[in-house]
Amino acid sequence: MRSKFKLADQWWAAVRILATLAGVLCGGLFAPLAADVSRVFPDGQVPQDRRLQDRKDLNGYFPFVVPDSPQAWEQRAAELRRRVQVATGTWPLPERTPLNPVIHGRIQRDGFSVEKVYFESVPNHFVTGLLFRPDGPSSADARRPAVLCPHGHGGRLQDYGAEKMPALIESGAEKFAQGNRFPKLSRCVQLARMGCVVFIYDMIGYVDSVQLSYQLAHRFAKQRPEFEGSDRWGFYSTQAELRLQSIMGLQSWNSIRALDFLCGLPDVDPARVAVTGGSGGGTQTILLCAVDPRPVAAFPQGMVSTAMQGGCTCENCSLLRVGTGNVELCALFAPKPQGMTTANDWTKEMMTKGYPQLRQLYSMLGVPENVHCTPLNQFPHNYNVVTRRLMYDLFNKHLDLEADEQLAERDWKLLTPAEATVWDEEHPRPSGGPEYERGLTKWLAEQSDRQIAALTPRDESTWKTYREVVGGAVETMIGRGLPMAGTIEREKVAKEEWGEFLYFKDILRNLNRGEVLPIVSFYPQATPWNNHVVIWVDGRGKRGVFDPDDQPNPAVRHLLGQGAAVVSADLLYQGEFLADGKPLEQTPTVKNPREFAGYTFGYNHTVFASRVHDVLTLVSWIRNEDRAPEHIHLVGVNGAGPIVAAARAIAGDAVERAAVDTEGFRFSELRSYRHPHFLPGAVKYGDVPALLALSAPHPLLIAGEQGQLPDVVAAAYQATGAKDNLQSVPGKSSDNAMQAAGWLIE
Repeated sequence: MRSKFKLADQWWAAVRILATLAGVLCGGLFAPLAADVSRVFPDGQVPQDRRLQDRKDLNGYFPFVVPDSPQAWEQRAAELRRRVQVATGTWPLPERTPLNPVIHGRIQRDGFSVEKVYFESVPNHFVTGLLFRPDGPSSADARRPAVLCPHGHGGRLQDYGAEKMPALIESGAEKFAQGNRFPKLSRCVQLARMGCVVFIYDMIGYVDSVQLSYQLAHRFAKQRPEFEGSDRWGFYSTQAELRLQSIMGLQSWNSIRALDFLCGLPDVDPARVAVTGGSGGGTQTILLCAVDPRPVAAFPQGMVSTAMQGGCTCENCSLLRVGTGNVELCALFAPKPQGMTTANDWTKEMMTKGYPQLRQLYSMLGVPENVHCTPLNQFPHNYNVVTRRLMYDLFNKHLDLEADEQLAERDWKLLTPAEATVWDEEHPRPSGGPEYERGLTKWLAEQSDRQIAALTPRDESTWKTYREVVGGAVETMIGRGLPMAGTIEREKVAKEEWGEFLYFKDILRNLNRGEVLPIVSFYPQATPWNNHVVIWVDGRGKRGVFDPDDQPNPAVRHLLGQGAAVVSADLLYQGEFLADGKPLEQTPTVKNPREFAGYTFGYNHTVFASRVHDVLTLVSWIRNEDRAPEHIHLVGVNGAGPIVAAARAIAGDAVERAAVDTEGFRFSELRSYRHPHFLPGAVKYGDVPALLALSAPHPLLIAGEQGQLPDVVAAAYQATGAKDNLQSVPGKSSDNAMQAAGWLIE
């Protein structure tokens, strides 16, 4: 019996002969409709699509819409927690390597002691800080509560300066000219005096965190070509973004490991741990408490807002706030108790925008008393003595401190520079710099690659895990599933008789998203419709379904001859989306002049993800049409193969068969985060082969892989008992398109 691919080759040859004869003898069997046969909108008009407007940036508006039920919130919260972990590079959690903590240099003060700490969050990357302990004995039977303090910008040794203290005291912002000069240490002192073990640790680039510079972590502005490449990249590079390596991600991991250190101390009760930080430390508090179950109370100060989300590069990373914001991320701590204040900064409207929604959520969960926001707009951005007192009250109650008579701060003798510094002659500071940075990103990548490779499915159970971890990451990276029925509106533009089929032009509108797609479709007349619809996705847009003579291309004509309908569209920044007609070469970015992917793709979908959304919109529309077909198939050619692979991975049973021509493309080859195919995290989770593997167990035809199926794809189909549903063909794109057409409708 002849193979389907030999049949496809014969069909292809026959179609070419017929088309040539028709052109010679008849002047063209199929008459074109217009000068530009594929155009749907009037000349010069582009779709009124919301995505063509300016992109959202960190200064946008980020409202929190509370779901209708605890069950709906539980589902939403799970999605958001995964988003935080994926964005920060901690999905799945990396291996917890030995901390190798060193505690030294104990200093005694009135009512507390201070010790110097450093440990390794990953091998040879040191987290530094100060450990405050209350006076008095502790034992295994009477362990103390603990508080973790991410400090925020200014560093843990932030000093107001003696000259500013009189004005601060007069305004009520501070109380003591001596101890309150160092406001971040003041809260550690007071919490220790109240009976807590407190650890305040350095943000990257501050004080004793010297291996990566302050300038790199907090002031990065210009891409560094010397830090690109497949084996010598640094933070902020395209390769780092493709692996979700960021300063924010590293700081988030440092926070998790700092909690490991604190909870592992013999005098700490790990069931009574709280977290508090202000400004950038408030951002770290939000993220840590969103994903780590150990804290029982939190006070994320100065960053819970529907307005500005955090301006520093250390507070942003790709994927993090797409479709969400700090108020909703803060809500992930519910129903556990937390507090915050407003100030005369971006938080000033929280009492009417953000806090009511937090109260609504906590009320729905039955604990409205567990969330507090106090208006203090008389003060600028701060974590001052008034705010700190509110935090002490909260922690006193929820850490069971019983320190009611000790809540007011007392002055304290400042630490000398030598007393506040971790490194000394016996504990020399570690080396850092460019080569250290490159070595760190490489180690992180190798560790992650081992984790993902270990997930390669072998059977039904391991397939389920692969689908949960890698498939879950892809769902976050793409950021959207199939649109719901009833959310897609079709506007009919033209219907024409064209030889042996009908030709349609339509406009699709995703009503919930403000997205608009110009589409064309072909419906067979000479052959009865067989209840199959093929969505043809071409890297050139819908123009790709036509040949140079404005006729349907041979593969499309073959499908029509078999009785299938064919639909194609211009995806975002294809065809009619381009006012000048030139293919998109660089993704537009936000107006922030600093060249950091996180400022754009931390708040907006990439072009690649948006094009996947467009394919999913097409699938949903066809699936929910009045004459819904029994079979929906996808084809991706001429650069659109990876887009279709991703859409296929998301669409599930809504798509029956998919034919993908990868043309050998790999995301790892990209050298610019502004490339239209850029997708943060794509390399971390297995590149194009992972997208293909997630098609299992559904029928899949792969072209463009030089005849060699990626191992993980074959493993996925073997594990799901569907190895016969996987086919691979060699050859050029034109041949692959024809073979795909023959395979789809057998």
